[in-house]
Amino acid sequence: MGLNSGWSGTPGLKNRFLIISLAATGIFLLLLMRLWYLQIISADAYLQLSEKNRLRYVPIEAPRGSIYDRDGALLVDNRPAFGVSILRQDVEDTNDLLTALSGYLGEDLATLQERYAKGKRLPPYRPLPLAEDIGRDRMEMVQENAQDLPGVLTVVRPTRAYPYQESAAHVLGYLGEITEQQLRSPEFYGYRTGDFVGKSGLEKHLEPYLRGREGERRLEVDVRGKLLRNIQTRDPFPGNRVYLTLKKDLQLAAEAAFGDQAGAAVMLDVHTGEVLAMVSRPSFNPAAFASGITAEEWIHLLKDPRHPLQNKAIKGQYPPGSTFKIVTALAALKAGLITPSTVVDCKGSLEIGDREFRCWKKEGHGKTNLKKALKESCDVWFYQIAQDVGIDRISEEAMALGLGQSLGIDLEGEKDGLIPTREWKRKRFGTRWYDGETVIASIGQGYVLTTPLQLAVMTAAVANGGTVYRPQVVKKIVDLAGNVLVENTPQVLEDNPIDKKNLQAVKAGLEAAVNEPGGTAWSRRLEKIKVAGKTGTAQVVKLKDKDSKDNDEGKIPYKFRDHALFVAYAPADNPEVAVAVVVEHGSHGGSVAAPVAMAMIANYFGVDVEPQADKVPYAGD
Repeated sequence: MGLNSGWSGTPGLKNRFLIISLAATGIFLLLLMRLWYLQIISADAYLQLSEKNRLRYVPIEAPRGSIYDRDGALLVDNRPAFGVSILRQDVEDTNDLLTALSGYLGEDLATLQERYAKGKRLPPYRPLPLAEDIGRDRMEMVQENAQDLPGVLTVVRPTRAYPYQESAAHVLGYLGEITEQQLRSPEFYGYRTGDFVGKSGLEKHLEPYLRGREGERRLEVDVRGKLLRNIQTRDPFPGNRVYLTLKKDLQLAAEAAFGDQAGAAVMLDVHTGEVLAMVSRPSFNPAAFASGITAEEWIHLLKDPRHPLQNKAIKGQYPPGSTFKIVTALAALKAGLITPSTVVDCKGSLEIGDREFRCWKKEGHGKTNLKKALKESCDVWFYQIAQDVGIDRISEEAMALGLGQSLGIDLEGEKDGLIPTREWKRKRFGTRWYDGETVIASIGQGYVLTTPLQLAVMTAAVANGGTVYRPQVVKKIVDLAGNVLVENTPQVLEDNPIDKKNLQAVKAGLEAAVNEPGGTAWSRRLEKIKVAGKTGTAQVVKLKDKDSKDNDEGKIPYKFRDHALFVAYAPADNPEVAVAVVVEHGSHGGSVAAPVAMAMIANYFGVDVEPQADKVPYAGD
C-alpha cells in the first residue's frame, strides 16, 4: 500500500490537521493585526504614553510684581528661596526616602512625615513641597545624593522680600496659601493647589496685576524616577510693577515716632487725596507669611489684644473727640447761628435739664469766643451752641467733609464709621433723639465714630476749602515693557466750598491751638513750619468720678484710658499736607498724638523737631 492511500484512509487525522493549521493561521493573523494596530494605528498614542512615563513636567513659579514708593524706592521685592519637593508617583519607599532626607535637611523625621501626609491632597503629578527656604548648603547636599533619592527635586522659587520688614505692612499686605474655596471660584481660574495668593492689603487688592505667568521644566527620569536630565525649560513671566503714593522716608519716620504705642496715622496731599504715609500699630512682618507661617505664630497674632493684623487707619473706628469740634463750629457758622465773636461764659460745666455736662477744665475757661474755644478746646462753648444747631445740621456738615462713609480707598476692608442723625436713631433703636445726645455728639463722643483716614480727609477738606478727594495709595501700575496699565488721577468725592469768612474763622482757631501760648498743642509746635491743628481726647469708658484721685492717669488700667487724637495741616498759610493721628489709650492728644504728627510734618518738609525750653506736655484735651 502506498503512502497516499494510507493518508486517505485516515480522514479524522486529516481533519484535525486542517483545524490545527487554520487555528495557527488565525492566531498568526491576529498577532499580525495586533502588531499592525500597535505599531501603525496606535503608534502616536503609545509614544505619548512612553514619553509620559519618562518625562516629568515641573511648574516654575513666576515672581510677583515688585512694589515701589512714589519716588521709585523698592518696598517689596522677591528673593530666591531653595526648597525640596517630591513627585509621589516616583517614590518607591516613602519611609526610606524621608529618613534619608531627614539627615540631609537636618529636619526631624516626624515633621517630614507630617508634611508628606498633608501633601497627599495634591495630585500625584504635582510636586509636593517638603522643605521650604532651606540653606544653600542643605540644597547642595540633596543634589549630591540625588541618585539615591528617586522622586526628589530641588527647586528655587521666588519668595517675597521686605527690605523694611514691618514698615507699611498693612498697606502692602501678606500672602497665604490658596484655599479650596478660592480654587473653585472663577476669579482664581488657572491657579493650583499649593499656590500662594494675596490675603490682605495691596497683595490681595492687586492680585491680578502682581501675579505673573508660571513657567515649566521638562525633566527626563529613569524607570525608578531618578532625574536624568533637564530636557527643556520655559521661563516664567514676572508680574507688573506697582508704584504707590507713599513716601518711604516719611513712612519710616512716622512709624519711628509712634514707637511701641498702638493706633494709626495718615498723611494726605490736600490737593490730590494721595496717601503719603499710612501707619497702623502694632504691625507685623509679612515675610513670615511669604514662606508659610506656623500655627503658633498665627495664633499669637490673632490673640494679641492690640490687634496687629488690623489696618487701624481704615478699619479702626474711634470717637473723634474734640477734633470733631471743627465740624460743629463750621455747622454753626454755616447755619448763621453764631459769629466768630459769639461768647459763652464757661464756668467748668453746663446744666441742661437735670443733667450736668462738664468741661475738661474744671475751673472753666471764662468768657470764650470761637477762636478761644478751638484754641483751648472749651467743651462748654460747644455744648451751648450745639443745642441751637441740632444734630442733623452737625451730621450734614460731617458727611460733607467725608466722615461717616466709605471713601473708596484702594484697599480692602474700609469701615464706614458712624455719624448719627435723628432718623438713624429712630430706625436703629426705635426711640427719639435727645438734646443731651446732641451735646455729647458736638464734641465727638456718644454715637460718633470715625476712622483715622476719615479724620485726615476731613482735615484736608478744611485745609483746601471744602473739597473731599478720594484717598488713593496706588499711583500707577507698569508692565515690564514700561507700558502704563493703570494711572490714578485725583478724584473728587464732594465739592462743597466753605464760606471764606467761616473758613477763616475756624482756621484762626486751629492756628492758635498750635502757635499761641495756652493752645492745646502749643508745647509741640514747630519753629520752622507753621502748623494748624486740633487736639482731641476720646473717652473709652465713663469713669464714675472724673475728679477722683483713683482716676489718676497712672492708676487707670491701660484698656480704660482715653484715646489721644490730633489732626493738623501744614503750612498753615498755604496747606500742602494734612495728617490725623490716633494713639489708643494715649490719654491726651496734645502730649501724645501731636508729637507723632509733628514728626511726620517735619520729615515731609525736611526740618528738625527742635526741643524748646517751654515745651511742657499739655495736660488738657
